Amino acid sequence: MSVLKRANTWEISESEGESDPENTPAIKCIEFTHQDDNSKDTATSVSHTDIKDKPDDNTECKTEPIRDALEAPQHPQSGTPSPRRKRRTKEEIELDNQRAEERRDARETLKRERAKSKEVRREEQQRRKEVALRVKSLRPENCLKNLTVRLDPALLQDEGSDVLLGTLSAFEWRSSIETQLLPGSITWTRDVLQEEGCSGPVEEEQILLVSGVTDFMDVVVSVQQTLRGDGEESGSFFTPLSECLNQDAKMVVTVLVTGANPNYRSGTGDGYESNQRSQLGMEHLDIEEVLVYLQLYWNVTVVFVDNWQEVTDHVSFVTKALSKRPYRLLTERCELPFCVDGTWASGTRVDRDGSGLREVWSSQISQLNRVSPAVAATVTAAYPSPQLLLQAYDSFESGEEKKALLANLLVNTGGKERRVGPDISARVYRSLTAQNAQLVLD
Repeated sequence: MSVLKRANTWEISESEGESDPENTPAIKCIEFTHQDDNSKDTATSVSHTDIKDKPDDNTECKTEPIRDALEAPQHPQSGTPSPRRKRRTKEEIELDNQRAEERRDARETLKRERAKSKEVRREEQQRRKEVALRVKSLRPENCLKNLTVRLDPALLQDEGSDVLLGTLSAFEWRSSIETQLLPGSITWTRDVLQEEGCSGPVEEEQILLVSGVTDFMDVVVSVQQTLRGDGEESGSFFTPLSECLNQDAKMVVTVLVTGANPNYRSGTGDGYESNQRSQLGMEHLDIEEVLVYLQLYWNVTVVFVDNWQEVTDHVSFVTKALSKRPYRLLTERCELPFCVDGTWASGTRVDRDGSGLREVWSSQISQLNRVSPAVAATVTAAYPSPQLLLQAYDSFESGEEKKALLANLLVNTGGKERRVGPDISARVYRSLTAQNAQLVLD
């Protein structure tokens, strides 16, 4: 049983002569039929050449099988057969694997080296950054912000202390009211960086002790008794001072005596001596003796001031000096800070095997006046040691021949050749053979 199906595809092609109305398009129809009994599908092509002449739908069409047209195109085979791939041996495969492993190891090694060098550069940059920050923090303007002026509460009982508090507030310096080991004293603390290994603020060594004439009289009387052998230093003022100095010998104590005439050393003015004796009850020589004793044995300096304005000025001077101290210690760490680094400072190094002696010999000749390094190199090339040059001098009998020994040596300077000359030759001879230490070589 066969069933006729409709054409699925219509192909319409126009003729080349479009201007001719007689030429009509040809329609090619393709129809498919189905056969029973496991028969194959057959496609037929019906071509209508003239629709105009055959308007009837039942016109006969010329059919032709187009099975070959429906099949997939096949690529034409080349006439030359493809070359057969050579099969690698086991040794070649192992060699290729080994080379690939070596290349992989080389890449890994290079990668690790680059990562290591990058880490080293990062650490060096971090170290330099920390050093720069530390140096910046040690500058006086920045170190001044880390200082704290600590005042004993006993100082606030004096009316003149308002001048000191006002000055600290005007400078915007940090200050605090804390009970000190020495009553009526002024101390300083400095905040340190974490890498310095200190926890909390560090106390400075400077101590300012503000006292009146009456308190200083206790110190004078106690020292006088000690100098006469009547007993040890004692008193309400001197006892805590001595205890503080015994605990820390590095403390530098300065006693500011307020209310006394600061010009007592000059001895000027009418009624001056009687005024001083009435205040201190001692002769000037005795006061000088006490000051020397305190300076030598206790490292205590006594400064006489007139009012609290001078006390404030002294506190300001000490605070600014403490702010400059860390930076000065950093820059003046060398034993001789005025010596710059250079080859002239270190000289030429001579090893145990004798290497470097020729450079020393050349430098020795270069120290002579108007002897250039090129001339010295020429002399040392001809006579590598002073002993060889002295032996050459001994081979001559007359002094004139000895003086002219180096005169004909050629010196190459900038592509030009010149002789050493008799002047330099004679000076080298005199420097090596002269017995008079005061002899002028030129």
